[in-house]
Amino acid sequence: MSEKWLTATVLENRHWTESLFSLRVEAPKLRFDAGQFVRIALDIDGQRVARAFSFVNPPADPVLEFYGVVVPEGPLSPRLAKLRTGDALHVAANPAGFLVLSELPDAQTLWLISTGTGLAPFLSILRTEVPWKRFRNVVLVHAVRYAKELTYRELITGTGAKYITFVSRESAPGSLAGRIPAAIADGRLEAAAGIALKPETSHVMLCGNPQMLKDATAALVARGMRKHRRRAPGHITVESFW
Repeated sequence: MSEKWLTATVLENRHWTESLFSLRVEAPKLRFDAGQFVRIALDIDGQRVARAFSFVNPPADPVLEFYGVVVPEGPLSPRLAKLRTGDALHVAANPAGFLVLSELPDAQTLWLISTGTGLAPFLSILRTEVPWKRFRNVVLVHAVRYAKELTYRELITGTGAKYITFVSRESAPGSLAGRIPAAIADGRLEAAAGIALKPETSHVMLCGNPQMLKDATAALVARGMRKHRRRAPGHITVESFW
């Protein structure tokens, strides 16, 4: 097991809300592509318990950052949320995942659509040079239940991406109401962006809860888009490690 896992040290545990937190950790150098994920773990009752977390930091940043939500009944996340500066955790030595720009065909507009902590891989991508060199427009969409869950706003606005937010359980000035799939279907999302969402010019990356992934994909397919595969290039790339 010692060959598979790296030991990391907590530098900061930032609590955005009572359930959302970001861990910044110091660890041996890891090679990964922006958009990928890795398993992080703690030893609990004699067993190593691990879950997948996307990198928030870009590959060039030596400090690793992970964005998490506390699942009250979960074995790992409540413990991760309680870690303090100097505490140790384990990071797998094998990052993985295909939610990376090197897998995408060319397009005019890159749409990065997320719910909750599914925002994390897009923060990593936005902090690299690649999207700004490859795409004319970059649109980041983040949907949450309450406005207080719209985290990393200062970082996002500093990237230059077109930033669109959804808040579903309260009225929030500046944010769209409802769910992303409905806004794709009725045109509100592209109206808010001021950019057409169509297969001829767009590629959409999706990361978030399984129901959003399913419903948003269906709404995009209804617009003439199809899932992207290496042997059959398309317009929709999905990451799901729930």
